[in-house]
Amino acid sequence: MKEKDVYSIVPIWERFLLTIKEASLYFNLGENKMHRIANEYVDSDYKFVVQNGGRTMIKRKMFEDFLNQTTSI
Repeated sequence: MKEKDVYSIVPIWERFLLTIKEASLYFNLGENKMHRIANEYVDSDYKFVVQNGGRTMIKRKMFEDFLNQTTSI
């Protein structure tokens, strides 16, 4: 099974981890903004960033909670 096929099995709104590109589409933020947020909060108390080798992943639910608590980004 190809990687592209695997990603089409689970809908984006049900995934635990999102790539930066998927997160930018899901949360309606630019990819550059998502990269900046991920880099800024990688070692913070919010823990929504996961490094998988060279790939940065976003924990969807935890990032939603972060956005709800944040007044501006």
